[in-house]
This record gives sequence, structure tokens and C-alpha cells, in this order.
Amino acid sequence: MSEIKNRLDTVATDVIRPLNQTETKAAASTLKDIAKSEPAVAELLAGATPLRDFITAAFTLSPYLRDTAATFPSLLTIAISEPLESTLEKLTETARHAWQPRDGRTPSENEVMTALRAAKRGLSFIVALADLARLFTAKETTRWLSVMADACVAATIDHLLLAGHESGKLKLVDAAEPSKASGLIVLGMGKLGGRELNYSSDIDIVVFFDPDAGILADPLDASEIYGRMMRRLIRILQERTADGYVFRTDLRLRPDPGSTPLAVSLDAALIYYEGRGQNWERAAYIKARPVGGDIAAGENFMKLLTPFVFRKYLDYAAIADIHSIKRQIHAHKGHGAIKVKGHDVKLGRGGIREIEFFAQTQQLIAGGRMPPLRTRETEMTLAALAEAKWIKPEIAAELTGCYWFLRDVEHRIQMVRDEQTHNLPDTDAELKRIAFMLGFVDTASFSAKLEEVLRTVEKRYGRLFEQETGLSGGEGNLVFTGQQDDPETLKTLAALGFERPADISRVIRTWHYGRYRATQSVEARERLTELMPALLKAFGESRRADEALLRFDSFLKGLPAGIQLFSLIGNNPPLLALIVTIMSSAPRLADIIASKPHVFDGMLDPGLMSEVPTRDYLSYRLTSFLNGARHYEEKLDRLRIFAAEQRFLIGIRLLTGAIPGVEAARAFTHLADLLIEAALKAVLDEVRSAHGNYPGGRVAVMGMGKLGSFELTAGSDVDLILLYDYDSEALESEGPKPLDSMRYFTRITQRLIAALSAPMAEGVIFEVDLRLRPSGNKGPVATRINSFAKYQREEAWTWEHMALTRARLISGDESLVDEAKDVICEVLSSKLDVKKITADVVEMRALIEQEKPPRDIWDFKLIPGGLIDIEFIAQYLRLIAPAKGLPPDTYGFGTAEALKTLGEKLMKPGDLDTCLEALRLFTELSQIIRLCVDGPFDPKDAPAGLLERVCRAGNCPDIRTLEGEVKRLSKAVREAFKQTAET
Repeated sequence: MSEIKNRLDTVATDVIRPLNQTETKAAASTLKDIAKSEPAVAELLAGATPLRDFITAAFTLSPYLRDTAATFPSLLTIAISEPLESTLEKLTETARHAWQPRDGRTPSENEVMTALRAAKRGLSFIVALADLARLFTAKETTRWLSVMADACVAATIDHLLLAGHESGKLKLVDAAEPSKASGLIVLGMGKLGGRELNYSSDIDIVVFFDPDAGILADPLDASEIYGRMMRRLIRILQERTADGYVFRTDLRLRPDPGSTPLAVSLDAALIYYEGRGQNWERAAYIKARPVGGDIAAGENFMKLLTPFVFRKYLDYAAIADIHSIKRQIHAHKGHGAIKVKGHDVKLGRGGIREIEFFAQTQQLIAGGRMPPLRTRETEMTLAALAEAKWIKPEIAAELTGCYWFLRDVEHRIQMVRDEQTHNLPDTDAELKRIAFMLGFVDTASFSAKLEEVLRTVEKRYGRLFEQETGLSGGEGNLVFTGQQDDPETLKTLAALGFERPADISRVIRTWHYGRYRATQSVEARERLTELMPALLKAFGESRRADEALLRFDSFLKGLPAGIQLFSLIGNNPPLLALIVTIMSSAPRLADIIASKPHVFDGMLDPGLMSEVPTRDYLSYRLTSFLNGARHYEEKLDRLRIFAAEQRFLIGIRLLTGAIPGVEAARAFTHLADLLIEAALKAVLDEVRSAHGNYPGGRVAVMGMGKLGSFELTAGSDVDLILLYDYDSEALESEGPKPLDSMRYFTRITQRLIAALSAPMAEGVIFEVDLRLRPSGNKGPVATRINSFAKYQREEAWTWEHMALTRARLISGDESLVDEAKDVICEVLSSKLDVKKITADVVEMRALIEQEKPPRDIWDFKLIPGGLIDIEFIAQYLRLIAPAKGLPPDTYGFGTAEALKTLGEKLMKPGDLDTCLEALRLFTELSQIIRLCVDGPFDPKDAPAGLLERVCRAGNCPDIRTLEGEVKRLSKAVREAFKQTAET
């Protein structure tokens, strides 16, 4: 700059206009007060000069400048008397050396703070006047502000290092140059790194340290020492004192700021950026620049980061990565239409951010192969892109002009009251102030120019993204970069249906920070970013969207990897809908996939919904799954894995309506049969390897209750009886560790129970109940077939014969299975005393009702007229059938089949229809509820998705109507129970 143009007294006439008469009087009054102590100002006021008119106008337009001059009048004298650049250089030097000892004494922290504030205040005041006078361009203004920020940060770091040295906590290489070889790196980020600071900007810095630099007595103390140092740095720079503040300072651009200290070790940083560095961090590091501390170490660190920021090869993953950044920052276009009043010139449409990102995305794409594009300043980047023929020169020139115009506007907005804002005023009076500060004659001409610039930027930016689907879509902003919430994103989340948008935003940022294994890879985060609009829209459409998404978060936390899942969901909308259904309807299933993510693998099978889980289907898969398992424990682990996965997949089919409740019950039972059969085989092999065969030994497992009648639910335990037989002349088994018959078959039973129900790494298969064996808990755990037959013929109570009507042989020696079947059929074919049976059944039901009253109407098993009543009717009919001349064989029948077979002859037609209708509804509802929630069902606390599902199962429009239907049918069943017992 020439000497003539380097002084305020060369200001041109009418570069700015005073705002109004009231403001002019206030400015004139301030100047008169200053003139009393400042001769240069008094001289200025003596004559009518362009400089006097300019200062008066500046003080009318900027209350901040007026107040600063009133408080520190000497600043105005310096501004109007001294050459601008040499004055600013002196102020910068003063700040840079604020830490240095003087007269043999090290300045205190408060003295450093005072010196930095005075220097920054002086520079800001003079730069603002030079900018308003058009002696400085916006580019020069940003450069001087950045130079001062560099000086303040570097001086503060030197002061803190020297203080640590003098306290004995550090041992510097050279106390005269504290930062030399210190290994402490301070990077300026964003506009500080690019030397493009706003007038009232805060500064973004990131601090790293090398624990092996040799200045620490104990490298293990590094985090504590440097963390305390950074807290002092923030205090020195941004605490407001009587002298004001220096710069608001933000350290949140460091790696994973939510879980890392204020200063991060170099090794930890490099590991983070190599493995978990995010898309937006690549863009942020384009402008990164060492501004304080060990500059040489900082430059070396930046070289190490180059492969992270600028990828050498532009493969598919890199392109997707860059596209995902585009989508995230492109979402800022959601900040409303182009306007003037209230427009955000930084983030709004056609704003500064769009120009910066126009340049940065192309740097990321091509910078790996074209080093000349690795520039920090926006203007230089646009020029480099044009030079490389990446964009046309006229586009570079056009955007450069727009950029500096918008930066001018931004500076004026902030000069008014020294506020960190980017929004134009929304009143005519205040908008006029900005127009005058920019040299326009009125707001209309300013508005026209601004709209022209914004539309130009929007057009260029829009063409860059016209092939991209915006992340904001039709819903609004969805931006999860950085550490702070984007206000517009919170509004979008609320509009989508989330009640706690800030909490949801924090959870999603956790995904982007790669804290879960599923989101640690760049590729996984790329897919997740692209998936986010559809994901949030789908969750938002479910009632209690927050709870559903938090369950999905728990699921992600347990996933070993996410790339496959995110890719599949992105290409398969029904899969996303299925996940949302689980998370919003079925907490129990959501917990299962959160704790056992491998069960989710089966959902990726394209034939999942179309294939019915028959016994043959499950048997084939179990056989394949067990192949290769050699050791006993390995077999049991595989059985547990298979059980969890297949129960889950049967449940998914039920939840989505692919199969009804009755079919799900049969599938759960087929699965149980196969698991018990496989477990028994493994147990027999294990026992025989240790104790040998027992001569004539035979074993069979009999299922009782819901297992016997094909009515298991997702959460059922299994009722078993183990039957055995052997050669009576044999005294013990034939193995190396022989056992007598009682111990041998007891050992088999105990091992089978443990195989099914003992907690292992993969959980349990089933809880096992043996109380239905002869003599209940008082008898032996295994029963010899002849004892079983004798007991059933001669000693069993009515309730035991009722239980026998649902007995079914699951697995074991074929001859013993046939023998046991014969015993069951023989016992149930006996002509019993109908009156006694009737009295026993009625008494038994009354006893259950007394000792186990139902919780509420949703306790389908225990309510009067519920499942127990229906099951009792079927069992009662089976016991009295022989006496009524009806000896049909109902072995292996479910309750519905037994009712149909016997009820047609022994019940009133209307009662039979009622019982079948109620059984279907109660079974369907029970299956769904047991699948979705643990414990009782309470409509007030149930997930909204579950309420919708049970209403759909009952073919009812709402839960109140469904409750009425349950009451109607249960009342009718109770009446049928009474009628049947009286018939």
C-alpha cells in the first residue's frame, strides 16, 4: 500500500454516510469529549474535512467504535495521526512479545492478559476505520485480524510454557524461545488457518503434543499438564475483564471432543484420523495451519495428515466420502429462500459457506493428485482451480468477487456492536445502517446488489450439486458435523416426530465420531450419512420415535461392522421398515439384537418372509449349522446361537404378519423339538464317552404342556419328562467309569437340563421344567417306563391325566417312543367316572383362580374365560370321551384340533365356535405380546407400534375396541366352560 493511501487522512469524500440526526449528535458529543484530552482530535474538529466527516459518520454507524473511542481516546489519535500498516505492525509485535520478561521479571498472567487485550483492541479499532474508509479491502482486513490472532495465540502459548518451566513442571530447551522443540503444536483451523478471520470472529484451534519431546519430567503427566495449560489458554484469551477480551476460543475441532482432553497426543491424533477421521474433518484440515507452539513440529504433523486430507487415488470410497460431505453441508441450503432482511450471509442460500465449500469439495477430489490445489485461502483456491482448468476462469473471478463482497457485508454486520453474528438486520432502520457502512446511498441499491450476489453464488453452487440428492430433502436440515447442534437440524428433527431433538442429535453425532465398531470405517460412515434422511424419516413416522431410535443406537453399539447393514438398508427400503418396526414395536426383540447382533444376519436372507419355518426347513438349517462342531461345548454354543437366531426370525415373521400366531406357535415348537433332539444326542454321546453304554439302555424325551400341544411362544420354557429303560440284569454301565442305573440315567437327565438351560456365553436355549413328571419334585428326575406306566394307570390324579392329554414324545429311542405312546393312548382310553372328572376339573379351575388371580384383562391365560378355560375344556373332553363312547386318538393334537375333533359331539355348536374364535384371538395376541415385551402388557406403557400391531391382530380400530372384544369373548368362554361341565 502506498504511503498516501496508508493514512486515514487520505480518506475519500462520502465513502460512508452518517445514519441519522440523533446518531450524529451522539457522535459529535463523543468527539468533543475526546478532543478535551487529545489535541489531534481537537485539530480534526476545527475544520470541515473529509476525515472529520468520515469519523463522525463512522461513529454514527458503529456504536462499538464510538464507545471504544470514548473509553480509550488515545486510539483515535493514533488512528488519525499514524501510518496504518506500521501502527498495526507495532500492535502485532506488542501482542507477540507480551510474554517476554522485562527488566529481569517475567510478566504475570494478568499482565499478559492486559497487554493482549490492549493490542487486539487497538488493531480492531484501526482496522475497522481503515476498512470503512475503503483504504483496506476485505482481504486486508481479514489478514490483519488473522495476524493479530496468530500473535496472541503464540504469545499465550509461550507464556504458558515459560510458566511451566519456571514452576519446574517443564524443562524447556531454551527459555528465551519457549516453543522451540517443545513438541506442543497449535493449529489454527477454519478462517484462522486460512487467514480469513471475521471482524468479530472467534478462533478455532486444535492443540497436540508430543509426550516424547523431552520437556516433561514424566510423559505420563502430559494429559494433565497440557490439559490444565489449555484451560488457562482459554481463560487468557476469552475471559472478559475490564479491558475486554482477546478472542473467543474454541477447541472443539479436536478429535472426538466429547471424549478427549483439550490437548491430544500426536500418536492418538494420528490413530484417530487414520481410523476414525470424519468427512467434515477432512474439509476442516484443508485450512489448518500451525499458528503457535512448535511451528516446525506443526508443519511436520500437517505433512503426516496430508494422506488423510488429500487422498492419492480417487476410488469409489473417496468419491462417496466427498459426496457425503456435499450432502451434509449442502443441507445448509435449507436456511430459507434468498432475501435481504434477516438473511444469514454466511450459512444462508448463496452465502459465504457455499463459496467456501464450492472450492473445498473440489480440493478434496483433486488435491491428492494435484498439489497446487492444496491452498488454504478461498481466493487462492478458486484461482488454482481455474489455473488447473478445473473450473472456468470467469467462474473463479465471479465467485471471488462475490466472496469478498459478502465478507465486506459480514464485517459491517459485526462492526456495529462487535457481535459474532452473520445475520443482516430485519428492520429497515438497521438495514440502512449496513447499507451506509458499505457506501451505498440507500437500502434499495444495497438490497439489489446483495440479491444479485446471492443468486450468483446459489446458481454456481447449485450446479455443483445438481446431480446430488440433498441431505435436507424435503424435510429440512439434517447436519451432524462438529460438536454443536445445528439449530435448523433440531427443528427438522422435531418436525419429523422426535420429542428430544437435542438428545437425538447427540446420539447421531456419536455414530459419526466412529465410537462404535459399526461406524469406525470411513465407508460405513459414508453409507450412514447417505442413509440418514430415510432413516430418520422412517423412525420419525413411528410413535415414540425417540425410544425407537435409541433402541437402534443400542443395536449399532453391538454390531461388529456396519458397512454391510447400511448398504443393504440403503438399497432395500423394506429392510429399513422392518428395523423400524422392531425398534418401535418390540423392545424384547430390539434387546435381543442389541445383545446378540448375529441374530440380525438372518434378516438379510431375501427369502425370509416368503419361506414358512416348517420342521424340514429348520432341520436342514440346524444340520448345516452343526456341521463341523466337534466338541461338546462347541455343539452347545452352536445350539444356543441357532436357537436365538431362529426364534428371532420366527418372531420377525410373526411381527410383520407374514405368519399368524398359530403358525408361529407351531414353528417355535418345531424349533424346540429339534434343539432338544440335538441336545439329547450330544448329551448321550458325552455320557457314553465317559461312562459307556448301559446294557439295554433306552432313553426318550416327552414334551408336556405347550411343547406337547405345539403352542410354544417366543418366551416359553419347556415342560419335559425323561423316560428310560434298560436290561434289568445289568448292574452298571460298561464304560471306564461305570455307574449304576439310577445314577446313569439321572446323569443323562441332569446333563440334558444343563445343556438346555445352563447360562453360557451365548445364553440359554430354554428354561426347563420337570414338575410334570410322576410324583412331581419329590420323585426322581428320570422315570423308568414301567414306573411311568404303573403311576399313570394306578396313582395319577385327574390333573395329571389332563396334562397327559397334551403329552408328546419329542425324541429318543424309537422302540421306547412307541412304548410310551402306547401307555399314553391306553391310559387316555380308559372309561373314567365322568362326575368325578367334572368335579375335579371345576375344582381345579376354581383353585387356580383363587391362588393365581389374573393381573388384568390382558392376562389371557388366567382371566376367567381365558386360555386356561379353553385348554381345560379340551382336556376335559378328551378324558370323558371314552365314557361317552368316543375314543378318538388325539395324540399330538393342539388345543384347537382337539376341540374340533371332540367338541362337535360333546359341545353345543355355538359354544365350540366361541371357544375356537377366542382361542384364535388370545393365541394371536399372546404370541405377539410375549414376542415384543418381557413381563405384563400395559397399553398405557406399551410402544405405539405394539399397540397398532395387537389392534391389527384383533381386527380392531383401537385398543379400547380390542379390550371390549377380549371381554366379550372371555365372558362367552366362561359360560361355555360352565355349560360343557354341566352337559
